[in-house]
Amino acid sequence: MKEFKIRDRGENQTFVTTRSYQNLISAFQKLPHKRGRILHVVGAPGTGKSTNIYSAVEELGLNFYEAKLPIPSLDLNSRDIFNLMIESMKKDLRITSHDTLLDLLKEYDAILFADQFHDYHVINDDYTGFSQWTAHKGFRSFNFYFTCIYEYFRHRNEFKDVNMVLQTAWRVHSGGEKKDLFTDLGGLSRLAVTLLEIPFEMVEISYSEEETINIVKSHLSDVTNDEIVRYIKKYGNKPRFICQAIKTGF
Repeated sequence: MKEFKIRDRGENQTFVTTRSYQNLISAFQKLPHKRGRILHVVGAPGTGKSTNIYSAVEELGLNFYEAKLPIPSLDLNSRDIFNLMIESMKKDLRITSHDTLLDLLKEYDAILFADQFHDYHVINDDYTGFSQWTAHKGFRSFNFYFTCIYEYFRHRNEFKDVNMVLQTAWRVHSGGEKKDLFTDLGGLSRLAVTLLEIPFEMVEISYSEEETINIVKSHLSDVTNDEIVRYIKKYGNKPRFICQAIKTGF
């Protein structure tokens, strides 16, 4: 089955501009001129957060470093994952010291935590992805985020010239469906987003019905609007899920 998920910039061949994308462009345009920013890109599974991110980076010609997280075992704890994240960046950038790492990260417009961080197992199945690790650990994985927040504020002065863009999702299973804490759970999602916006900046990726139709037709040109609307009623405005369902006949 064709996979309608962008894993890196080179895969981003088909793209439709939307209102959410314009909001993301506006946020990204500020990155080279203002430092110490943390921008969360949120959106329900299937809306194409990474697609929007890679398209905006390409359009604006930004100099991003994309963090990778190859996890060797599901049994690692939150502190292990945090330390692995730092060591993976140092290894990828071919440096050995923390000070050198921070100095090098300052040279980028932003550090990106997206598909190669969350889903490294898709790139190399010898490793576990962060999304798999969080699913395995459940609520215990919250400790990783607490560790990140603690370390950030502990070293805030050192991070004052480093921008970070995070493709942010917290997946939960409800009624047999995969849902996102920040977008799919009504009032609870609004509360989570409100709390996230207090210390950080945020852009939400979501679509109108018309935008969803246009995105699906950019991938599957022979599909009618009425057929797409039927799938929207089943899956919501989530183009990736709709494309996959149409291709498989479900």
